[in-house]
Amino acid sequence: MRRAGLALVFALASGGMLLAQRQSPTIVPTPRTAAGKPDLTGVYQASSRRGTAWDADSPGEQPGVPAARPAGDAIPIPGGREPVPFQDWARAKAQEYLNRRSIDDPATYCQLQSSVRMTPVGLFPIQFVQTPQQLVIMYEYFYEFRAIPIDGRGHPEDVEPTYMGDSVGHWDGNTLVVDVTNFKEGGWLASGVFHSDQLHLTERYTRIDRDQMNYEVTIDDPKVFTKPWTMRTTLMLRNGTRLREYSCTENNLDVQRYQEYLKTPSLFTRAPPPPR
Repeated sequence: MRRAGLALVFALASGGMLLAQRQSPTIVPTPRTAAGKPDLTGVYQASSRRGTAWDADSPGEQPGVPAARPAGDAIPIPGGREPVPFQDWARAKAQEYLNRRSIDDPATYCQLQSSVRMTPVGLFPIQFVQTPQQLVIMYEYFYEFRAIPIDGRGHPEDVEPTYMGDSVGHWDGNTLVVDVTNFKEGGWLASGVFHSDQLHLTERYTRIDRDQMNYEVTIDDPKVFTKPWTMRTTLMLRNGTRLREYSCTENNLDVQRYQEYLKTPSLFTRAPPPPR
């Protein structure tokens, strides 16, 4: 009886391993340009799941049960974000924003967002179009785009501050490094995480194979943070997916609702207990 039971267990385990092997996606090398550089072209989703199908839910530990998503639908890779090293005054300000339940979020008013906030949002696709001279990144979320020179030129002298900053890129081996400066003050990098006009981003895009691109960004703002800090996200290729129009202002009732709420802050402001 025991031998029969062990044989059954072995058969089930072997069948499970074979099924897992059949379902495991094939790793295909990174496509390259005629110049030998990695070609980042494609439509991607912020996700940890490999494959061409859109990842509607992040997989959990139990089969068929999605994992709880972090706030903002971001799906970072393990160890993806360091604790935010706020200066004392900035931490108090960020806590105030959270106490007001992020009613002050500039995204509420359809303000353009920086790449730090746009890239990890798994709900909306991101499209990369690469040429020898530039990389164009188009975000369905907020319908934004960036045209990034990658031919060695620097920031223009007459650049003006913008919500998304000014971006220039260069290759470091197989990684595209993008330097982003000249930001307008007041944007948010995440819920309550605001920045000043001194924000400086160093982005690193590394396509490790056909399906996966790793995104890493070092965030430096000497007015708000005590030191630079890093966020990381995995982007997965989604063949067959296309960007659709995202119109933030159309039928946006949040602004009107928030203006009414602001007349009576006690309706939404919370008072968490002080830290121990």
